[in-house]
Parts: sequence; structure tokens; C-alpha cells
Amino acid sequence: MASYDTCDKVTPWCPVEATTYGYYPNLGGNIFFAAFFGVLAITQVGVGIYYRSWTIMLALGSGAAMELAGYIGRILMNENPWNGDAFKLQIVCLVLAPTFIAAGIYLTLKHIILALGPEHSRLKPRLFTWIFISCDVGSLVLQAAGGGVAAAAESDYELLKVGDDIIIAGIAFQVATMSVCGVLALEFFLRVKKSGPGSFSEKSIGPRSVYLILFGEIFAYFTVLIRCIYRIPEMAGGWGNPLMQKENEFLVLDGMMIALGVLALTAFHPSFFLPSLRKGVKSQP
Repeated sequence: MASYDTCDKVTPWCPVEATTYGYYPNLGGNIFFAAFFGVLAITQVGVGIYYRSWTIMLALGSGAAMELAGYIGRILMNENPWNGDAFKLQIVCLVLAPTFIAAGIYLTLKHIILALGPEHSRLKPRLFTWIFISCDVGSLVLQAAGGGVAAAAESDYELLKVGDDIIIAGIAFQVATMSVCGVLALEFFLRVKKSGPGSFSEKSIGPRSVYLILFGEIFAYFTVLIRCIYRIPEMAGGWGNPLMQKENEFLVLDGMMIALGVLALTAFHPSFFLPSLRKGVKSQP
């Protein structure tokens, strides 16, 4: 029976249809995403070093770099869909990378609350990072464990199913965490709006900056959430299920969603607008 254990290249006995994805990954699309995430990763590191905003740089830079590594794995699979190492590289990196982007979103929300008025938040700003990033780490551990089990399973389909279930649990936990965070953030913004326009000159962030950083934050939040929701049915059908074998859906609902989210958090980088994140040469508003 054809499997990653017994096949090392496409042959009549090891057809591409028998691989987990059942296709040669699109070369042009995957090169585009690899290059795109490479540029974003470099930009994130550059901005982080310039402003010395180390925590947000670690979260967003790591997420973009892992996406880059994942798409490199898919490029290698275009040449040989039976490349087991490339398959493991892309499945682990592309499953885990959005967790780092979500951590960047939670961290940014904390600093938005600090800028607009912590008194309007049900939670203290520091709890947004303690609680939600801790949950994010829990999701990361579950997904990493599931990815590790799946990567080690080779042709053991029972073990593959175990790894799949663990990954699904991790992603579902991530969706639940983001949903709770979204509800609390919405309540905060409604309270800020209810309190009246106020005077932004008395705060650490101007009105134009508020709209820009909120656009980047909210846009990135929904793109990551869409990707996570897509991943649940994609993984729930088991390895090699019909949804998993539709590359167009994957490139749009996973690759494009995360690409747009990281782009928003790069073009409207939190360090540009939130002085509390800055420790470098641009530490003042």
C-alpha cells in the first residue's frame, strides 16, 4: 500500500493521488506566499529592532517566519509530493504559525486599552496578556503535540487519527479563546464610545492613530479567526479528506487570511501608534 513509509517519489505504484493532499502543490501560489511572508518577517524584525518593541516583534516575526518555512515545505512538495520531511515541515509550521499572530493581537489589544482608558475594560489590561496568551500557549502546545504525533505516525493511520484529534482540540480551543477575547474587546469599545468622544489630546494616542490601529487590529483578528474556523472541518474529516485535498480553498482560507492579517499588522504596526510598546529611539508619541 502506498504511504510515506514505502514511497519516496511518484511512480505508478506510488501515485500522487495516494498522498495526503492528493495533488502537486501549486508552485506559483506557494512561491508567492513564501516570498510574501519572507518580506513580512524581515519587516517585522526591522520595525521591532528600530522601536525595540521586543514582545510584539517576537510574536509577529515568529509567526511570519513560520509561515515562510511552511510554504517552503509546500514548494519542495511540488517537486516531490512524497517528500516526507517537506510534508512534516509544512504541516507543523502552518498549523502553529497563526498562534503567534494571535498572541500579537492580544498584546496589541492590551496596549490599545492602556491608551484609550483602562477604566472602561472589564479586565485589567495586563490580564489580557496573562490570560489570553496563556490560553494561546495552551493551544500551541496542543497543536504542536498533535503535529508531532501526526508527523511521527508515517503510515500508522490510528496514530494519525490521534494526532489529528489533538490538533483539532488545539484549534477549537484557539477559536474559543479568540471568541471570548473578541466579546471582551467589543464591550470595551462600546464603553469607550458611550463615555463620549473626550479629548484624545489628553491621552497617549491621537484620533487618527486610533482609527488606523483599530483597523489593523480588528482586520487581523477576523482574518486569523476565519482561518482557525476553516481549519476545524478541514482537519476533522481526517487526513486526506476531500476538503483537505482542495488546494484553492486552503490557499484562500488559510494562506491568504494569515497573509492579509500579518500585512495589516505590518502596514499599521502597533509600534507606530502605541507609545507604551516602544522602548527605542521613537519611544515618544
